[in-house]
Amino acid sequence: MTTTMLYSGRIRAGGSGGAAGRSGGPGKGRDRGQVALEYLGFLPLLLLVAMGALQLGLAAYAANQAGTAARAGARTAASYDAHGDPETAARGAVSDWLSGDGFGYSQSGGRDITATVQVKVPSVVPGLDGWVAKRSATMPRE
Repeated sequence: MTTTMLYSGRIRAGGSGGAAGRSGGPGKGRDRGQVALEYLGFLPLLLLVAMGALQLGLAAYAANQAGTAARAGARTAASYDAHGDPETAARGAVSDWLSGDGFGYSQSGGRDITATVQVKVPSVVPGLDGWVAKRSATMPRE
């Protein structure tokens, strides 16, 4: 006689429902660890997706920082009252870990000053080293 209990599966009558009640017969012990192996097979794909999402987040952050630096550089270059170098102002507007070797600044214009900043995107995924975020800002000369 077997009884069925809600959410607990089948339990043998008169038994404790231990390992003997769950084995289900000969040959069922070979399935032990199957879920762990399936998880280990899926883990590299899961890590690759997570690293890709992190890489896209870093690219968006670098683009945001490049836009902020371009506005700061253009504002400094366009103002007659500004103190300091526009490139220094642009470099100061970027996070320290982005303003290293991959930082580039250029400006052009006469009445309106256009500043362009390039920031190298840090790479988390191997092989994606060549990404550059480039933003420009134009300010009227004051």
